[in-house]
Amino acid sequence: MWRTPALAVFVALIASVPLRADDGAQPVAAIRAAAESAVAAGPGATVSASVDERLRLPRCSEPLVALPQSAGTVEVACPAAAGWKLYVPVRISRSGAVLVLTRPVGAGMPIPTDALALETRDLARLAGGALADPSLAAGRLARRALPAGHALSAADIALPPVVRRGQSVTLVARAGGLEVRSSGRALADAAPGDPVSVENPSSRRVVTGIAQAGGEVWVR
Repeated sequence: MWRTPALAVFVALIASVPLRADDGAQPVAAIRAAAESAVAAGPGATVSASVDERLRLPRCSEPLVALPQSAGTVEVACPAAAGWKLYVPVRISRSGAVLVLTRPVGAGMPIPTDALALETRDLARLAGGALADPSLAAGRLARRALPAGHALSAADIALPPVVRRGQSVTLVARAGGLEVRSSGRALADAAPGDPVSVENPSSRRVVTGIAQAGGEVWVR
């Protein structure tokens, strides 16, 4: 999330210039437009600058100059001899389709296809990579309790285990053209591609490999 300075809008008057009536004040819309134009938002993004409508600064006799400062802030300045500077908070919004839960899903439970819907959200406000393809979430397990309306990310879901704790598995070791297979007992649940420890029932030796579909565990 963008952070604004401690003072959301800070004005530094370079020289003391008495304000005239409102018709002699710098239009707030011009200040806002200058701040927004200084930010390169990219395709599909919208920049919004926050300027108090009650702000009254002397009308600048020259075009305003706007320069991005720290993240989320633009300096708008009047370059005239008796000018002013204003630090304006800005925010970038990127809208896009994301997967949203239509009902709650408990931790460790599979996500049903009919609990998924596509909604347009501000992507800049979503932490992590938001998912937009239902096939990437349907049937996956919720890593934690997820409420209705939650926008799904890759961090929210996990593949169902292909190896269960206590299950008999096949250890597969390959070196060059040689392959050796032996049996073992999984010491934990594991999804495809996850590391899992396996115990040899006869020797009690424990090795770690990578879980594969079909109850195989590949080891070096």
